[in-house]
Amino acid sequence: MMKRKITLALICFLVLVFGVWVFIPAPKAIEVGIVSQGRFERAVQEDGKTRVRDRYLISAPIMGRMGRTSLNQGDVVSIGDTLVTLWPATPALLDERTRAEQVAHIAAMQASWEKAQANTERASAALEQASAQRGRSEALTKNGFLSPNQNEVDLLNVRLREKELSSAQHEEAAARYALAQARVALRQFFQSLETGRKQAFDIKAPVGGRVLKTHQQSEGLVAAGAPLIELGDPEQLEVVVDLLTEEAAQIKPGTPVQLSQWGGPAVLKGQVRLIESAGFTKVSALGVEEQRVNAVIDITSPLSDWRALGDGFKVDVRVLVEVVENVMKVPVSAIFPMGSRSSIFVLDHGRARLQEIVVKARNGVEAWVKTDLAVGTQVIIYPDTKLKDKDRVKPH
Repeated sequence: MMKRKITLALICFLVLVFGVWVFIPAPKAIEVGIVSQGRFERAVQEDGKTRVRDRYLISAPIMGRMGRTSLNQGDVVSIGDTLVTLWPATPALLDERTRAEQVAHIAAMQASWEKAQANTERASAALEQASAQRGRSEALTKNGFLSPNQNEVDLLNVRLREKELSSAQHEEAAARYALAQARVALRQFFQSLETGRKQAFDIKAPVGGRVLKTHQQSEGLVAAGAPLIELGDPEQLEVVVDLLTEEAAQIKPGTPVQLSQWGGPAVLKGQVRLIESAGFTKVSALGVEEQRVNAVIDITSPLSDWRALGDGFKVDVRVLVEVVENVMKVPVSAIFPMGSRSSIFVLDHGRARLQEIVVKARNGVEAWVKTDLAVGTQVIIYPDTKLKDKDRVKPH
């Protein structure tokens, strides 16, 4: 009798256990990521385009007949080389007003040359100041009073000031040659009226560099101000990229930049030189009107790394808006809103434990967070909307 009761009790217990096992929900399958610590980067990424930093458009100073030029795109020219020969056309009417306009034009070009001289002097002074600051920071770095990062910033500042001085010198040379050509054109313009002969004169290169474009190569009549040849130095390149205005507002001159997908194996380094002050409207591929603004970037990598780049080449631009070292990070796919705060689910011995966090910043992959979780803690990524605190879960 006793044995029968024990057997019956055992059967009831097994039935009860089986019922509980059947009706307990199975653990939910989840994917997991981990809490890590290290460098956090938040960047703005867009397509950019290279362009020659200083482009010089040579135009006809007066109306006349241009001789055929032998220059082609890519040809090297030096300062003072003859670009084209021009024979002035005799004007239909010459009066005091025309003469006054020509004289005023030369006076304006004289003022432009003096302004270019002043810019060269200012750029030279800025370079001297940057070099002195570089020397001081280098000495402080050797003695351990200054971080190497600040020393590198001062070195980049010296390089930028050198480029600014070079650009100012080119502009001064261009203004000087333009003034000289205008004077020659005016003198020969009046000589042809007095003698009845048309005296040819040569239009010379204001700067050294390469021919970027020839607007007219064959002989023919050209109007005053008609573009003839574009000159520039392909080794003095910059990158221009249009950014959303709300993104550009977060970027300052000096912000580091990474340049990739330009055709070479290396990821080039760059630095934002300026954000243009005027924006413009651009229609996106989805037909949405966006307010954008151009950012101009200097390439700071050695020339040997990007010698294959040319004017108008496409590059991928990654502007590092925010860089923070040694911070706690979690996958951005693990974060979800909980009211006005952000939360994650932590994997805790087979159960999902709800954990509030403070998100400092995020990018497309990870988020910089303020939390007391240890490095290596597993968190649930892409959590189900039905997942609740203390639910049973199982990674798959």
